[in-house]
This record gives sequence, structure tokens and C-alpha cells, in this order.
Amino acid sequence: APAAPAAPAMKTLRKVMPVVRPHWVGDGFNVYPLFGSMAFTKEISPFLMLDYAAPKTFHATTQKRGVGQHPHRGFETVTMAFKGEVEHADSEGNRGIIGPGDVQWMTAASGIIHEEFHSTNFAKEGGVFEMVQLWVNLPAEHKMSPPSYQPILASSIPSVALPSSAGSVSVIAGAFAGVAGPARTFTPINMWTVTLKAGRAMTAPIPAGHTTVVFVRSGAVTTAGDGGGEGKARIVQGQISVFSREGESCELEAGEEGDAEVVVLSGMPIEEEIAARGPFVMNTKAELREAMEDYSSGRMGKHFKSTGR
Repeated sequence: APAAPAAPAMKTLRKVMPVVRPHWVGDGFNVYPLFGSMAFTKEISPFLMLDYAAPKTFHATTQKRGVGQHPHRGFETVTMAFKGEVEHADSEGNRGIIGPGDVQWMTAASGIIHEEFHSTNFAKEGGVFEMVQLWVNLPAEHKMSPPSYQPILASSIPSVALPSSAGSVSVIAGAFAGVAGPARTFTPINMWTVTLKAGRAMTAPIPAGHTTVVFVRSGAVTTAGDGGGEGKARIVQGQISVFSREGESCELEAGEEGDAEVVVLSGMPIEEEIAARGPFVMNTKAELREAMEDYSSGRMGKHFKSTGR
């Protein structure tokens, strides 16, 4: 009889980042910088930064809470709302409100000025706020492309049931089990939100060569430790783990104590120099200077009338 095909090699855990201290971005986003010292390095490419606003109760107010107008160039910001609402406006005339399950994918590229606030409605009523913002790098050939904006509503994000009722995977970008997500990306990227039932496991197929990050929003998961099948590593709420680029699948198992909510990110690294300063991510220091000059001279977009209160 012909030999059974070999199972795809597993990606192994390389690093579990310690839980970090939060800081305020503006007055609306109390975020944990989950990549820590890996942010803006080739180790985490094509991703740059991952900020997590853990669930936090905000009291009702008539004030605008958030971050006022500021520029970006050379990358994309991806905002995933889990609880509460975020209101966005930018110099290209885009306006939008995202709520639970929605995603806003903003390609700054050659440059954009935008603002991010709690929505008027959410601020007025108050409540629990939880979101993630991921910065995704662009390759040099696309850094000066025109800016664009993808409002991705929860209703357009397909959900795939896992075998044996183990949970479900919502596909924002890339594909899972042959189901493609709605986001357009410049380089190969997978972005999934996963619900894994207590004690159940899943095998996530992820291409060899991809940087792979697993973020546990709630609950806990175990995965293969450094030695592959030998030993298990446990990743708890608020932690991220980074896996080897070798291997073609990632094994995750939810703890017995409850369901796990997990964000899985994978992407092909961009093998280019990273020059980052504040809101600009380019390839050279000269390009950073040019970005600052373009912003201060108004060539990166004009400041605009803010969304009202």
C-alpha cells in the first residue's frame, strides 16, 4: 500500500511575550503594547506594532475621547473593535464608525491625516470598550501608493465552523479552510479571530515562511513547546506568542476551564530595512525626513473639520 502522506510539519513556539504595562494613547485608548521590544523589528515583519485596549469601562460623557488629527505614512493601520465603537475621519474624506466585530483597514501609504475617537453614541451612553490596533508594514514599492480605506463590517466577515463543534474561525484576511476573507492586502497575510471551546483543539494551516503570532484575548491555550511535540507551552489572557517560520501548521488547544478567544496573525516577512519614527515607517532616515517635511508643508493631506460633538 502507498505510504500515507506525511502530516505537515508543525510550527514551534519561539517566544511568549511577558504581559506588559499599559499606557494611554490620547484620552480614549488605554493600550498594552503587546509586541514589546519586537515592535518595528524584522523579527515580527510584516507586522510592526500591536496595541490592545483591554476591556475598560468608560463613564458617559459629552467630551470627545480619543486621538486628534495626526499623520501616517508608509504602512497600514488595522483596527478591530470587540466592544464599544470607534469613529474615524481622515483627510481623504473617509468617515466611519466601527462596532463589535467590525474592522477598519486604513492604508496610509503615501500619507494621510486621521483622527480616532470613541463614537458620539458610545461616549454619550458609556460602557465597556475593547479593541486591537495592528500596524502592518508596506513594501518599498507600495509605501508611496495612494492612501485607501476599507470599512469591513462584521456581516461581511465569513465564519468557518471547526470540525467536531470545536469552535469557529472568522476570516478577516487571507483564507482558512478554503474560505477567503474580505480584506485586500499588499503582501500575503492571514488574520483570523478564533473561538475555541473549552478543552477543544484546532490545527491552523499556516504557510511555511510566515511570521506567526497568536494573541489570547480571553481564556488560555496550550501549544507545542520549543521542542515540537515534546512539552507544551501555555499562553494566557493578554499574552502573545510568536512561532517559528518553519513548519506549515500551528496546534492550539483551549484550557479546560473555559472557552478561549484568540487572534491569529500570519504574514510573509518583508525583507527590507525598517526606518520608523513616530507615525512614519519608511526604509531610510532620508525618507523619514522627507515625510516630516511633507507633513509640515501640507503635502501629506490637509487638516479637516473634525467630526462634531
